[in-house]
Amino acid sequence: MAQINFSKRTLTCKLVYYGPGVSGKTTNLERIYDQIPESRRGELTSIATHGDRTIFYDYVPIDVGEIAGLTTRLQLYTVPGQPYYKATRKLVLVGADGVVFVADSQSERLGENVESLQELTGQLAEQGKDIATFPLVFAWNKRDLPNALPTDQLNAVLNRHDDPAFETVAAKGEGVFSALREISRLVLEEAKREYGTKGPPKPAP
Repeated sequence: MAQINFSKRTLTCKLVYYGPGVSGKTTNLERIYDQIPESRRGELTSIATHGDRTIFYDYVPIDVGEIAGLTTRLQLYTVPGQPYYKATRKLVLVGADGVVFVADSQSERLGENVESLQELTGQLAEQGKDIATFPLVFAWNKRDLPNALPTDQLNAVLNRHDDPAFETVAAKGEGVFSALREISRLVLEEAKREYGTKGPPKPAP
């Protein structure tokens, strides 16, 4: 759920980039970070793990404006994708307002994509969230590789609820902002429905 800081008059939404190991989650966030003006981004924090990394930073989008008089901030997170970091992924996902699922388009990685999506579905369910209605965007990454599966096949296997999906080549920065803009739109629409008319709840005395 979006977090409100009354003293700073900010509404912070948490976006998590989820997917199997080395699918391109960290590269997505690094390419986005490199293109955000310094005045609109926080410090990039990286936690190194064996074979993968968790990174996160704040981002103040230019074209969102205020919701119920609050300045909107987005927190972007990745999760380590290696199987033995399941507990870490679960922890990072807590409180997420939206997810970009970064799938590796290579044919030999399809099974890992399926397993990762199943894990995401279960972890959201533990938080009382239904993946069928939760803000979710798919990024079909590594589209430049010769063994990339057709997007129709990826959609048929992974995108059962017809969520927005984008072709990306994160290493080149292609498509990463399209996916970010869409998940931001979905999450902020939810925030507007929650706070847009009645305003944020008052803090306890």
